[in-house]
Amino acid sequence: MISSVPPTIRHGPPRSERPRISCVVPALNEHDSLLLLLPELAELLDQISSAWEIIVVDDGSTDRTPQLMTTYVTSNPGVYYLQLSRNFGKEAALSAGLEVSSGDVVICIDADLQHPLALIPDMLVRWQAGVDTVYAVKRNRDDESWLKRVGASMFYGILGQGQRVRIPPDAGDFRLMDKQVVDALIRLPERTRFMKGLYAWVGFKAEPMLYVPAERLHGHSHFNLLQLIRFAVDGITAFSTWPLRTFNLVGSLIAMLSFCYGSYLVIDYLINGHDISGWTTIVTGMFFFSGINLMALGTMGAYIARIFDEVKQRPLYVVKRNIGQKLPENES
Repeated sequence: MISSVPPTIRHGPPRSERPRISCVVPALNEHDSLLLLLPELAELLDQISSAWEIIVVDDGSTDRTPQLMTTYVTSNPGVYYLQLSRNFGKEAALSAGLEVSSGDVVICIDADLQHPLALIPDMLVRWQAGVDTVYAVKRNRDDESWLKRVGASMFYGILGQGQRVRIPPDAGDFRLMDKQVVDALIRLPERTRFMKGLYAWVGFKAEPMLYVPAERLHGHSHFNLLQLIRFAVDGITAFSTWPLRTFNLVGSLIAMLSFCYGSYLVIDYLINGHDISGWTTIVTGMFFFSGINLMALGTMGAYIARIFDEVKQRPLYVVKRNIGQKLPENES
């Protein structure tokens, strides 16, 4: 189901009805899915664009994806294969595809066939009306476990605490972007990249489009629970200082309560004398405050780890090989 969006009054020069389109497809062990996706995507692009390229970014596949793409690009002009030297993660693979794209419009789409291609023409209509980014949003999360739904709700709740940049909940990487948006993303220097946040940070006019993801026909999701937790930590430390400010508040409250309790003990001693206290309260308090201290140190450590990664200035990814035909740079 596709959301109905009212027309936008465009300000500025008109956009082409058949623009040059780049499609960025990150893939990790998606041999069977790519066999189905690439012909369908190429057929659709023939209908809606004047020229196109499909950039398949292989993020360290260990199945037959390299063999498939090596053969496929030789007989299918417009398909470009970028093989990374190892698995650098989806965020790096997306960045690699965006950096080599040259279309007036860039579309990011997963290789697992869960993103409906039928949504792309409607996205293009919104772009022609003046929208710079059209991003797909899941209509619901009924296909996910309750743990993942609760975790996602908490994650976006934390990201939304007092931030000037609003990251849309449930928005994924399936999106259409104007070349100006892509150029802005490429200029961002950070190496630990949380793309959902970067899409929102660069700004420009953006609109959501609801969709229901299709069932996965081949393979399985490559995100397990630990990877999702790591992804959430990367996103929170990249776009929110809320955890640091929370522990600052907790420390202030504990200090205030300790001062009040200490004042009470002094007054009680002056009035009633001194009673011998039990060790249980002392030990329990020590464990509690030790836990708070370790949690605070761990939170600071997560931010320091981001600084550590950034100052090393290692490349975001390493290309092993690239073959196929790219879209020529637009000379206009």
